[in-house]
Amino acid sequence: MEIPVAEEKAFDVVILGGSGFTGKYVVREALKFLNNTTTSSPLKSLALAGRNPSKLSQTLKWASYPAHPPPLPILHADVSDPPSLLSLCRRTKLLLNCVGPFRLYGHPVVSACIEAGTDYLDVCGEPEFMEKMEAIYHGRATEAGSLVVSACGFDSVPAEMGFIFNSRQWAPPTAPNRVEAYLSLESERRIVGNFGTFESAVLGVANAGQLQELRQSRPRRARPVIPGPPPSKGAMIEHQESIGLWAVKLPSADATVVRRTLASLTENPHGLPGSNESDEHIEKRRNFWATVKPAHFGVKIGSKSLLGILGWIVIGISLGLLGTTAFGRSLLLKYPEIFTLGGFQKTGPTEEEVRSATFKMWFVGHGYSDGSLTSRGSGKPNREIITRISGPEIGYVTTPIILVQCALILLGQRHNLPKGGVFPPGIVFGPTDLQEKLQKNGMSFEVISTKTLPA
Repeated sequence: MEIPVAEEKAFDVVILGGSGFTGKYVVREALKFLNNTTTSSPLKSLALAGRNPSKLSQTLKWASYPAHPPPLPILHADVSDPPSLLSLCRRTKLLLNCVGPFRLYGHPVVSACIEAGTDYLDVCGEPEFMEKMEAIYHGRATEAGSLVVSACGFDSVPAEMGFIFNSRQWAPPTAPNRVEAYLSLESERRIVGNFGTFESAVLGVANAGQLQELRQSRPRRARPVIPGPPPSKGAMIEHQESIGLWAVKLPSADATVVRRTLASLTENPHGLPGSNESDEHIEKRRNFWATVKPAHFGVKIGSKSLLGILGWIVIGISLGLLGTTAFGRSLLLKYPEIFTLGGFQKTGPTEEEVRSATFKMWFVGHGYSDGSLTSRGSGKPNREIITRISGPEIGYVTTPIILVQCALILLGQRHNLPKGGVFPPGIVFGPTDLQEKLQKNGMSFEVISTKTLPA
């Protein structure tokens, strides 16, 4: 039943799209912290919103099981109905958007949040959408005091926090030149990806030209000074002996999101000031960012077997060949299990498959024992630092954990965060206790090895 609510900011958080594949897991994760006195959670009021109240009621029952579902308000909102979105956003401090693909459905939600002065987080992994929102709305969001942060899921917080974690291991005078992330997905059962992620990838191929046009139309961002030459492209298939993986380049959003954070850090060397932060936090923020060093960054998908990598190559070829035409895209989206060798299916994984899946993301950093002695554009790296992030299944477990922890930080530490604007997650949440919160909720951050490379 839809519960009427007064037209005011009555809620700490509203989850939009909670009945979707990812959204229902976000609801389940959020319920763990609703009025949780054990964790001193700042989440005191929560509502669900979407087009179909009946489906949201079913989601709430599923997410609450085996307990009785709490009496959460269920609100009607439709991304095709801007007035309903604006009314919704005026009722909440923070909106968590789980309605994708975001290039199709995200724009009006961001617009409504900014008009209402509401903060916004999502789990988007689409560079075109994120960069377009920044281009269109950054100024307006700053004025409205609306903090808009995309990629607050597996895309791209592990990459951002993992890069930062590796970068902070390079104590002076050492300096990194490049950090390469290797993602390894593991499971005792088959691994089934989120269909929404696959649909976003298909649309990303279709709109690659628009992304390039957008980037060319915008002013060039500041580029960090990185000791040594840029890394070479290398072979298409790599065997990374240090971590025992075969790997191929992964065209995810992670690398572009990390670069956006590094550009923002170059423009703001002490990070982004909070809306009402204390002198103590100012010092903490400045000290934190002083330990983060820029480096070239890339992401690869890894497998312990060469056969596993060939499977990823087949998926990439299918997307590249068919994603550029309307007919090809219709085939990909109609028969994802065929063109991804069963890796993506419209039905999604079973609960058993979700529970059995894990990830490891290795960060292999190469750099110099003394960065000051290396002129830009020359020099061979002589030091290697390997770190790793591990955690549960990426799409339905890790992503909700990350999104909810970012939401809790935003609710409880809003005065330490920027007043408003459109940003990637790293530059916003980097100096907070996000890493510690993720570690308390199933993820680990480890230093694996530090060694000097042969001359």
